[in-house]
Amino acid sequence: MHKQDLEQALAELEKNRSAMERQLKIFAQTDLLFFFSEKPELKKRQQEMWQPILNWAQAELQIKIAVTDELEVPDNRELVAALDGVFARMGDGQFCCWYAAMLNMRSVLLGLALVEGRLTADEAFLLAQAEELWQNERWGEDAKAAKLRQAQLNDLQVIEEFNRQCAM
Repeated sequence: MHKQDLEQALAELEKNRSAMERQLKIFAQTDLLFFFSEKPELKKRQQEMWQPILNWAQAELQIKIAVTDELEVPDNRELVAALDGVFARMGDGQFCCWYAAMLNMRSVLLGLALVEGRLTADEAFLLAQAEELWQNERWGEDAKAAKLRQAQLNDLQVIEEFNRQCAM
């Protein structure tokens, strides 16, 4: 991803924002941070890494967030409803960055934390990659997967910088 990609997305946002808001609400129902591993060691790591962001989001949005270590999707209708308030206060540039970050990390909450300055791109990336990095510690790193992760991190860094520029 390049700055030009975000500039183009921002230019097209006006005609697509309501559809993108609907998509964010759909994605918010299955956020990465809602699903903890059943493996005790990984679950403990995820709790240590993710709980501060879950706590922040609950305080920021004044809601309760349900999580699980099962396949059943937790009921987080409060989060979905609270997103309308976030949409209303967010300018197009920041919204565009949030949407791009959410797609990159599979997490509405990590994307929101990034664009609101709660996390840096590097921090958000590590949280989003918690399970894959844990697997690498056990089984070794796959060179192709490492290259893809580096590209994802680079994209998040571009998003973070573009978000900073939009805020000026």
